[in-house]
Amino acid sequence: MTAKTGSQAPAIRVQGLVKQYGAVRAVDGIDFEVPAGTVTGLLGGNGAGKTTTIAMLLGLVLPSLGRIEIFGVDAVADRYRVLPSMNFESPYVEMPLRLTVRQNLTVYGRLYGVADLKARIAELAGDLELGEILDRPTGKLSAGQKTRVSLAKALINAPRILLLDEPTASLDPDTADWVRSHLERYRTAKGATILLASHNMSEVERLCTDVVMMKAGRIVGRGSPEALIRQYGRTNMEEVFLDMARGRRREAAE
Repeated sequence: MTAKTGSQAPAIRVQGLVKQYGAVRAVDGIDFEVPAGTVTGLLGGNGAGKTTTIAMLLGLVLPSLGRIEIFGVDAVADRYRVLPSMNFESPYVEMPLRLTVRQNLTVYGRLYGVADLKARIAELAGDLELGEILDRPTGKLSAGQKTRVSLAKALINAPRILLLDEPTASLDPDTADWVRSHLERYRTAKGATILLASHNMSEVERLCTDVVMMKAGRIVGRGSPEALIRQYGRTNMEEVFLDMARGRRREAAE
């Protein structure tokens, strides 16, 4: 489980964050913090605002209002100070399919200015079992292999903050478990901070010590998985998620 951080400043601090698209508020004034070295789940149904929130943290989308701090730095005004310490992974974002795995990792490594890039790729190939597919076109890989390559891309710069959007979607249970185990090892070894958007509630219960629940662009719940299960009077996070999505809330007995 995630290590406690005591009085350490949060890795991510979001205050009054808003994203407006015409008449639609995709994100509607949210506030949350992610302590350094922890794993926080960002939960919600489709259209809840999770992906838009992650895109704003990455600097891909500019907020309409509000403030984002990464390790105390204004991530909007000084995005190029914070971006080298971050990375992102999602199975829904394809890498160039005609490039080999090695070529893709080389491109992304150069974008991040990774020192001794050949050695870093070799290290990741060993950690993520990519040796046999390094020189294979990315488009010829299986879903599980693509996920491992995508994870290698996300770790190429040894990020202090890792933003994950459904990292184990469409994977078989064995491969999904392998990915989760690697994420746990990486967080422990590097003291990294992970913000995890997921619809897999067993994954959330396993990896996360804190959860932010969103609905219609707003935060509607916050706490550890255990605390939320007690608060909603349920037995697991899947039941909590269904109650939240359907607008039900059962307070735990006094």
